[in-house]
Amino acid sequence: MDDEKINMNNNKPHLLIYAHYYDLASTAQIIRDLAEGMIETFRISVICVVPSYLGTVEETWKKQKYYFEKIDGVEVVRVRVPGFSKENKKSRIKNILTYFFRAMWVTGKIENVDYVMSVSQPPILGGLLGVWGKWTKKNTKGQRAKFIYQIQDFNPEQVLAVNYSKNAIITNLMMTLDKFSCKQSDLVITVGRDLIETLRNRFNDEKKKIPKHVLINNWIDEKEIYPLSENNERVLSFKKCYQLEDKFIFMYSGNIGLYYDLENLIKVVEKFKPGTKTKDGREVAFVFVGDGTVLYSLKKYVKQHQMDNVTFIPYQDKKDLIYSLNAGDVHWCVNAKGIKGVSCPSKYYGLAAVGKPVLGVLEEESEVRCLIEDTQGGLVSNPGEYSEVKKNIQWFIENADNSALKKMGQNGHKYLMENLTKDLSVRKYAKEILNT
Repeated sequence: MDDEKINMNNNKPHLLIYAHYYDLASTAQIIRDLAEGMIETFRISVICVVPSYLGTVEETWKKQKYYFEKIDGVEVVRVRVPGFSKENKKSRIKNILTYFFRAMWVTGKIENVDYVMSVSQPPILGGLLGVWGKWTKKNTKGQRAKFIYQIQDFNPEQVLAVNYSKNAIITNLMMTLDKFSCKQSDLVITVGRDLIETLRNRFNDEKKKIPKHVLINNWIDEKEIYPLSENNERVLSFKKCYQLEDKFIFMYSGNIGLYYDLENLIKVVEKFKPGTKTKDGREVAFVFVGDGTVLYSLKKYVKQHQMDNVTFIPYQDKKDLIYSLNAGDVHWCVNAKGIKGVSCPSKYYGLAAVGKPVLGVLEEESEVRCLIEDTQGGLVSNPGEYSEVKKNIQWFIENADNSALKKMGQNGHKYLMENLTKDLSVRKYAKEILNT
């Protein structure tokens, strides 16, 4: 790998993608779907880390600095990074910086690039990698590569929203650098109406310099995730594995991280005591599927308050996600206050794909709240309005056997199939990139 150049000789334009992760994480799945979905239009290379989303790097990925493989037609270059703990800032920073500098170096091994696309992860550095690719890569005609900046999350706005850092020097520097990346881009792609407004507001004093931008929604692969019968053998097996048979399940599935106010929402859950039942006699269970930085504190709170109606389940393999999502009766889709216009919870698309009603805790006029309200696909309240959250949970419990719940799920699924499919979004990406 160290001595070879990656130069795929065919007539398709070459798209280089910087993606921190290409495995397991929700954004990683979006990028993987996108890369594989555009393989008929582009030659595609991806620079990412070795599998390590949960912090552990297996021995098989510790032998070399760089690994080269081909996955479903996509040329993937993986860079070795050190393991980390999601509770340890220093180890995470070391992990991220290792990826950043090794990705910069290995960029030199990839030849004849027409387009560079980077994702806004890791924060700030993802955008700067895209700038690096634009500055250093040329196509076969000697023309500089075009840079497409895909913004899933705005930073430092996200950092400020959850008080992750209060150091003004650091956050001001972050803003300067990410605005620089936006200005250097030939196209910014965001995933929500509210994120478009954030981009415009960044350049409010210099309207003529607002970068060219477009909205393309995230997605779930509706051919892999879809509604199943409640009597499906694999769904029943999932429930049995975690002692959830015959229960009415409120499920949170995804990253158990800083941006979802889960440490306060678990206090709302605590108000519904073990043994609480729906009108049709099912015990109510609250299930959290995933991992993240606040998982430990949630488990600690649940143990201290003897919340036997709460179950924690590890991340599910991609092939098993359809069964875990279908096991839920109602699904949480939440963000912390201040996240509107900063991040869009892409987990919503999976919930709509399995046709389940949504319990939303989202700010007004945020992308996903608009989708839930427009489709009448669930109940929503504002972050921080915990009495309203409690009231909505109670409504679902009291109406568990009501056809209104099924109708909510059907509404969301119908809209997704007509407007938010993977194929529709992937085609939009290909068109916008080619027109850049």
